[in-house]
Parts: sequence; structure tokens; C-alpha cells
Amino acid sequence: MFESLTQRLSGTMERLRGRGRLTEENIREATREVRIALLEADVALPVVQALIERIKVRAVGQEVLKSLTPGQALIKVVRDELTAVMGAQATELNLNVPAPAVILMAGLQGAGKTTTVGKLAKLLKEKRKKKVMVVSADVYRPAAIEQLRTLAEQVDVQFFPSDSSQQPVDIVRAAIAAAKKSFIDVLLVDTAGRLAIDEAMMDEIKALHAAVNPVETLFVVDSMTGQDAANTAKAFGEALPLTGVVLTKTDGDARGGAALSVRYITGKPIKFVGTGEKVDGLDVFHPERVASRILDMGDVLSLVEQVEGQVDKDKAQKLAEKVAKGKKFDLNDMRDQLEQMQNMGGIGSLMDKLPGLGQVPEHLKQQVSQGKEVPRMIAIINSMTKKERRNPNLLNGSRRSRIAAGAGTTPAEVNKLMKQYMQMEKMMGKMARGGMKGMMRGLQGMMGGMGGGRMPFR
Repeated sequence: MFESLTQRLSGTMERLRGRGRLTEENIREATREVRIALLEADVALPVVQALIERIKVRAVGQEVLKSLTPGQALIKVVRDELTAVMGAQATELNLNVPAPAVILMAGLQGAGKTTTVGKLAKLLKEKRKKKVMVVSADVYRPAAIEQLRTLAEQVDVQFFPSDSSQQPVDIVRAAIAAAKKSFIDVLLVDTAGRLAIDEAMMDEIKALHAAVNPVETLFVVDSMTGQDAANTAKAFGEALPLTGVVLTKTDGDARGGAALSVRYITGKPIKFVGTGEKVDGLDVFHPERVASRILDMGDVLSLVEQVEGQVDKDKAQKLAEKVAKGKKFDLNDMRDQLEQMQNMGGIGSLMDKLPGLGQVPEHLKQQVSQGKEVPRMIAIINSMTKKERRNPNLLNGSRRSRIAAGAGTTPAEVNKLMKQYMQMEKMMGKMARGGMKGMMRGLQGMMGGMGGGRMPFR
């Protein structure tokens, strides 16, 4: 998300960063570029106008023009205002009610409601330590009920059965009664969607809302619909007392207009953002972190949380102890690292949170983030014998040809992997000695090796 906006804004901000002095003319020129970038990102016009006006008012005041570093002061103003328009800070779900806390999911057909119910169930169970039950009140699409049953099994939460012969209100009332008996903390209710907003759909969900009185009513919307996402959310907000929005498919949205428009137009906070089809692809929405990413400052906090949550700590500890004792980093260790990177969503997911990404040429980012590189490297290592993985020096020309054939690739790809292995082996020493700085240098070198260039850390 935000790739095109980040590229435009990071260039503008970089030109201002080092300026010893800013004039009103500089600021006018910069805000003009920011305005064009926002409009190209499909941000709703009223949002763009309000945002630019607020930036101008603050930028021509003492805060920027009389600052010792006016360029950096202006960047801070832009970041603060981007954060404010998206809601200032993350908004928690309100679960402080007598159990079960009922969360109603609303939205159009195809927005990803059912998948989001499964993702949210997993998040509540693992991060909030809640006992969760899910139920489908979508009586028009039997496949939706079966899909939710499968997701419930996958994330190991309780599923309350329903079928298309029942009324949605009866289904949810029965689910609430069952949840009380089972001492469930949170009941997630999936509702029917339509291809467009229609009166019958709105009447049905209003009746359902009135009957079950949920503590949270979340509107699930496809971020790739851009400004339409904000307008649809507004229409639902007029019919239902929404408490928040979930933006889905944000990994396919290069512009990010929905994220910047929804809060301003609806007055409702974005609570979560969804990526991909995997059940762990749901994150809490942090406006201040997103604003930093838009301005190419990275999102190191989210990166650290992602690493902490998904890295196998036992394997990491063993590797750290091994390197600290001066033992050789071998290809088994490299495979472990690559597999853990895959578990975190691949290199693209990590790159997205690194500072300075806006200055990397687009073809290099595409090359690295397509997600094919890491699986190919793992396949090559898997084609080696145990002895070869432990002793990479054994890999002469004939062995490399055999490994390439086994992995369905070329000897040139095997040579490339071995070059990257040697870089990683050198870096392990630096990482062991250099703490966080060593780790970032190591990551920089690894990204550079995989993408054909070096990443521009500031």
C-alpha cells in the first residue's frame, strides 16, 4: 500500500530536508506537489483540501519558518497531519462488557468479510487470549457458512452451525445463548453481503443489529475501491452505528487512497488492515506508523513486532549461541533463516517497513518483492546432501550442476545462492558483534544481494 504516494512524497520531502532556509514560495511549491500526489493516490478531494490547508497553516507559522532545520520541521508537520487525518492513534476493540462481547461484521459482497472473521478470531485468541466463537448469518450463500466452518477449524476457535433455512436473527440469538453456556469471551458474527447497497440488505442488517445489540459493529471494505471505499463506508455508517472499519486487500492497493479517506469521511476509526488470504494477515491499524511509511521513514516498530511474533525464538537462540562460539554458519542455518523469512510474509513484507524504500528503483523492488526468490533458494539448498549443507566448500562444478538439475534451475542460480551464502556468513560475525546496527547492516547487505543493489539506509 502507498507505493506510488511514497515515491512522489519522498522525493519532494528529500529536496526540502537539507534546506537551510525555507520560504513561503518553497512551501507553496511543496504543498502543490503533495496535493497532486494525494489526488493521484485516489484520496477523496475534501480530504486533500482539508489536509493541504492544515499543512499550509502550520508550515508558514513560526513552527517551520523559524526552525533551525526548517526542511525537517516541514516533514514533521506533514507527518503529523497525515497521522491526524487517519485518526491520530490506534483504536482498540471495546471488549470490556459482560461476556460474550458480540462483534457484528458488515460490508458488501466480495469485500472479504468471512476471511476477516477468521483472521480476527485468530488475532483475538492469540494476542488478546480470548475464547472465541464464530457464526455465519449469511443465509443466502451456503458456501459462506462452509468457508467459515473451515476457517474456524484452521484457527482453532468454536463454530456455531447455521443453515440457509433459518432467519439471521434466530441464528445469532441461538449463537449468543450457546456462547454464554460455553463461557465464550467474544462472538464474531458474519453477515450477508450484496453486490451493491440496497434497501432490503440495509433493513435486514438493521433488524439484526437491533436484535443482538453488538458492542462493536465493524464495516469491512476492500481498500482497492479507493474513494468508493470511503463513500460506501459513509452509506453504511448512516444506516448502522458503526464503531470502526476494517480495510482488506491492502497488499494489492498501491495507492492507499481509502486509508487516507475513510476516517475523515465517516468519522469512524480504521481498526484493522488485512493483507492476503492467510489467516495471520490482519494487523492493528497504527496511523502514526502508516504516516511514517508514507513519508519513507519506515515502520521499525511494526517490523520489530512482526519479527518478535513470528520468529522461532529457539532456533534464533541456537544460531546466536553457535555464532558467538565461533562455529561456522552453514547452509542448514541459511535455510532456517530463509524459512523464517517466508513465515513473516517474505522479503516484500519486511521491505515495506524499511526506511528509504522510496529511493530504491521500482524494478529492483519488484524483483525482490515478487516472492519467488526465497522459495527458489530453499529448493536449491534442499537439493544438496546433508554433507554438502554442512560443508559448502565441497560444492565443485559437477555438484553444482547436479543440485541445479534437482532444484529445476540453472548452475548460475546455484552460484548466485552460494555468493549470497558467503555474504551472510560474513555478516553473521558482524551481527554477533554489532547488535542492532550489525543486524541492520546485515539485512541491508542481504537485500542488496537478492535485489541486485544496496538498500539506502540513512
